Amino acid sequence: MKQLIVTLFITLLAGIGVAQAQLPAVTLKSIDGSIVSCDTLNNGGKPFIIDFFATWCKPCNRELSAIAEVYDEWKEETGLKIFAVSIDQGQNINKVKPLVDQNEWEYEVLLDTNSELLKALGGQMIPFVVVVDGKGNIVSKHSGYTDGAENELLEEVCKLNAE
Repeated sequence: MKQLIVTLFITLLAGIGVAQAQLPAVTLKSIDGSIVSCDTLNNGGKPFIIDFFATWCKPCNRELSAIAEVYDEWKEETGLKIFAVSIDQGQNINKVKPLVDQNEWEYEVLLDTNSELLKALGGQMIPFVVVVDGKGNIVSKHSGYTDGAENELLEEVCKLNAE
């Protein structure tokens, strides 16, 4: 009986890994005002990252700035694309574009003013990063930021490209 329960448990755990989560059909606006359905985000068959931030979040800004320093290399090396998603609301929404311009972030920037996408992906705090493979499957989620953590993201993307 014990062996049957253990076998069922292992089978259940293996089955959990098979079902890959896809991006939800949440509608957001881009920084230039166009409408974007998140379930259509892609990078031409290559992995991409969705990085949630807010103008007032210091760790978020450090993370996006650290990635910005190596983003051209990452794009060349892996073909990676990053979608930076602001959760700013109200009056702060007007601070997003100036912050992006000031930091010369080359990311595609989306506005999640009601944190609808953040919540749908299970994010509770920012920075919150979602790594998506070339088939649109969510492969990992990361909360918080410490200096150097961006290197782990690059390693993850490189592994996805090697698969």
